[in-house]
Amino acid sequence: MQRLGRYEIIDEIGRGGMGVVYRARDQRFNREVAIKVLPRAISSREELAERFNREAQAIARLEHNAIVPVYDYGDENGALYLVMRLMGGGSLADRIVKGPMNIEEAAPIISRVAEALDAAHDRGLIHRDVKPGNILFDAYGAAFLSDFGIVKLDEAATMLTGTGAVGTPAYMAPEMADGVVSPAGDIYSLGVTLYQMLTGQLPFRGTTPIAMIMAHISEPVPDLRVARPDLPEAVQAIVEKGLAKKPENRFPNAQRMAKALAAVADGPASTVKRPPNRAEIEARLKATAPMPQTRGPQPPSSPPPP
Repeated sequence: MQRLGRYEIIDEIGRGGMGVVYRARDQRFNREVAIKVLPRAISSREELAERFNREAQAIARLEHNAIVPVYDYGDENGALYLVMRLMGGGSLADRIVKGPMNIEEAAPIISRVAEALDAAHDRGLIHRDVKPGNILFDAYGAAFLSDFGIVKLDEAATMLTGTGAVGTPAYMAPEMADGVVSPAGDIYSLGVTLYQMLTGQLPFRGTTPIAMIMAHISEPVPDLRVARPDLPEAVQAIVEKGLAKKPENRFPNAQRMAKALAAVADGPASTVKRPPNRAEIEARLKATAPMPQTRGPQPPSSPPPP
């Protein structure tokens, strides 16, 4: 069986642009852990390996009850890896696949992620890739934010190798297209995540990464009540503020967004107790899609050929 240092690899549990995640056993403490092995684009360059050591130490010092703790890091035959707590409850992405969420279910998750973000921002750390796949649950259902600092390493690799855009375009703030990175970008990504939690859909779409980024830059925030008419107007206002095009027009910190959502969740109960399922949402969006405009009477169409 494959090993990384004192860690015995059990199986692969995830794979993406930022590396491969394995379930492993820590032989010293006899416990299961998660190990993220970083891409070769990072580990093969000496300057990035040195930066990895600095980032790993900074992440390990970032102790918070809503951030996945980092236990260890290392370099095994040129493979850079991070050792983290194994989260047994899946990801928010897994939960969203099951259907839209009630405000009462979404609010506590957003609150924990917001606390984690603000704690990191207070220490000068920016996540850069807040999305459902990086929000994990423990066995008791508590939400944790993962992958701090990893995107920063990938950004450095991109600048050195010219491999393209950094981050996940579906969740990227407009200013990130110009390389502007700040806490406000994380707040924007949290707003996208909230929209997706409540509707099961992304607010902006594109067939390519560039098209997706351009949609974030130029398109207005869609009204989520088209898909979820049971939601109060206050929720739309929260989403619009979180997804403001200009960073200065967003919430000043993540917890302000979370508290605004919690206030709605704690208010009068919605008249619709069950959120619509995915099929119902897609039908509503299709029914309200704008029809192509015409410029007057059109000639009759030609009959089909025999």
